[in-house]
Amino acid sequence: MRPLAEEIRRQLEESCHVKQSFSAELVSRIAQFAEKAAGALRAGGKIIFFGNGGSAADAQHLSAELVVRLREDRRGLAALALTTNVSVLTAAGNDYGFEEIFARQVEALASANDVLVALSTSGTSLNVVRGVEAGRLRGCYLVAWTGETGGALADKVDLLVNVPSRDPQRIQEAHITIGHIACSLIEGMVSIR
Repeated sequence: MRPLAEEIRRQLEESCHVKQSFSAELVSRIAQFAEKAAGALRAGGKIIFFGNGGSAADAQHLSAELVVRLREDRRGLAALALTTNVSVLTAAGNDYGFEEIFARQVEALASANDVLVALSTSGTSLNVVRGVEAGRLRGCYLVAWTGETGGALADKVDLLVNVPSRDPQRIQEAHITIGHIACSLIEGMVSIR
């Protein structure tokens, strides 16, 4: 086994490499997401995040950055995570199956003015895919943040933000970096007060 300091340095370099390898096209898609999200907020829509596990935590984190603030002291921006209401999650899981926990909430809460952000390192989580499909029926603008291939979500969304990695840990690290950058851009594009 490597000395711990050497392993830490290796992992830091690996994480940096993933982010530094973003193509010009991927950077353009992140900008496109921020512009679309800001436009939706200005038009009275909201940003809806959802995912499983670490992606669920990212969904909550990023919706908090928009509702509360990232850098600017400004009005709250309409964002929510579909991962926070335990009663809804367990009722939907019990009554309709775990694969429907996001779709049921999208059906109830989303409108055509909204931007749905599906987070999935693999792009294949059935409940996330079903949430996107429900968003299509509601007329939402659909975005997926995934790993390299995009998985099943690649062909189901309007905008794919696919991190150039197959390592879930590195993908999630990149997702939160993308999220912080996007939230910062959105704050700059939406009226501050």
